[in-house]
Amino acid sequence: MNILNPPPFIPENAPFSKDQIGWLNGYLAGMYSAQGGGEATPAVEATPVTILWGSQTGNTESLAKQVAKSLKSKGFEPKVLDMGDYDNESLKDEGLLLLMTSTYGEGDPPDNAASLYEWILSDAAPKLENLKYSVLSLGDSNYPDFCKCGIDFDERFKALGATQIAPRVDCDADFDEAFEGWISSLGGALGAGASSSDRSSYERGDSSEPEFGKKNPFPAKVLDNRNLNGDDSSKQTQHVALSIAGSGFSYEAGDALAVVPENCAEYVNDFVAAAGFDGSEEVVRPNGERGSLSESLISDYDITNLSPKILKALAELSGNEKLNALINNKDALNEFSWGRQLIDVLVEFKHDFESADQLVSIMNKVAPRLYSISSSPKAHEDEVHVTVGLVSYESHGRNRKGVCSSYLAEQVLETPVKVYFHASKNFKLPEDNDAPVIMVGPGTGIAPFRSFLEERAARKAGGDNWLFFGDQHASCDFLYSDEIDAYQKNGLLTRFETAFSRDQEEKIYVQDRMIEHGVELYAWLERGGYFYVCGDASRMAKDVDAALHTVVEVHGGMTSEQAGDYIKKLKSEKRYLRDVY
Repeated sequence: MNILNPPPFIPENAPFSKDQIGWLNGYLAGMYSAQGGGEATPAVEATPVTILWGSQTGNTESLAKQVAKSLKSKGFEPKVLDMGDYDNESLKDEGLLLLMTSTYGEGDPPDNAASLYEWILSDAAPKLENLKYSVLSLGDSNYPDFCKCGIDFDERFKALGATQIAPRVDCDADFDEAFEGWISSLGGALGAGASSSDRSSYERGDSSEPEFGKKNPFPAKVLDNRNLNGDDSSKQTQHVALSIAGSGFSYEAGDALAVVPENCAEYVNDFVAAAGFDGSEEVVRPNGERGSLSESLISDYDITNLSPKILKALAELSGNEKLNALINNKDALNEFSWGRQLIDVLVEFKHDFESADQLVSIMNKVAPRLYSISSSPKAHEDEVHVTVGLVSYESHGRNRKGVCSSYLAEQVLETPVKVYFHASKNFKLPEDNDAPVIMVGPGTGIAPFRSFLEERAARKAGGDNWLFFGDQHASCDFLYSDEIDAYQKNGLLTRFETAFSRDQEEKIYVQDRMIEHGVELYAWLERGGYFYVCGDASRMAKDVDAALHTVVEVHGGMTSEQAGDYIKKLKSEKRYLRDVY
């Protein structure tokens, strides 16, 4: 605020009590008067703001801390809280609340937000007439339940009588611009707008930032790229090792690697033809430079996923009645989208684009893919490893393949791959090296547990380690079998259970092995064991969670409700952790 000019007095409808508004106006008037020699009013007490965050990967927590830093510089008193540590009953006493949450799986809340989410949607939630709030929701528009968790919180707050001080903002995978828009909106609502001279380093990208990171990924050269499956397998799982020498990067076991892929040139050619172009047309690329349409589609844009956003844009451009009808029918749209990609829509609902620039203007930028790191930096200096399942299938008469999995599988040695690291705040080994660790990771879900075992070996950790692994066939789908065998022989891997689903008539999965060994599993939990799960969120992780509830209920002699409370306690103690997708 420039106090040489008349101060912007706080309006009566600002999100503060009458007393606070009076103090603020008095303070501003006093500051203005002081410039002319008048008496200044004593400083008003900072206004408290509670910032709640829910996150599966850590993005939202980082953003919450940036919001707190910005508000603190404006004279507020922010308090940043993990939703998993929050006392739900405190909500009715909050005055000013900023809720920030991601969504994952099939519209599910993050693990640390689940308790508050369930409670606020239940009949136990109190009226919130005194609450003033705003919501920032993170998600991925390629999924039908885009930002559902944040939307549900926002609508429930309104239903309980709370007052929204700034509109909810739903952020896509590339969230920088939307996040800054929310910050600006909050600034206007709170009378705390940021100026170009005092934005956080996140907003302005100052010189204190490292050379390589999200905005400037590091070109990591491929050191190893091999298929872990046998010849008879129906799967292809690549072990990819990359050099990070000279990057300035560091990481820990449990972190994720972000890979920025490129689209397949053959796919791009088909896409360009379906859109009615030849690929040589010039377009403005996201970095502001001009280049050919084909070049930009290879490097810059998502040419596969059918997001509601792009379907709506195509419907508006084409005016096609059938496509407009699909947009307005969620169930029909989901059914239509299953197995289809953007090229199918361009072919079925033909539209004559005015220019190649008009085409790319409605497209999403290509999103980096996050992979659980399968190496410990203590075991592989200047290297990072990932374990990637190749996605390949046929649908609606076309061969399809995963953008990033196929991109990585095709890279030869010494090829640079653009990467940066994504720190995991919660999915970490216990600091206590003597604590027992239980790991459930079928298929590529074994990735972080390979890093955990390497880390425990490097630490010379004395705690017991128990791994549950599953896949289709032991003969050709036993990932990292030689390493696991060595860990069993040297005693690092205390227990190891396998579930190869297709090696017998009745399919067996990791959750079945958990129940089979329920007595021992419960005993490990009782002596302070940490329980980790990695893999598919929509099916496997839910089945494993149900099996864990069963184990605790049966072998702990508990009711279903008591078992639920036991597992909630594990989560609150950070002893039940999931890396699911």
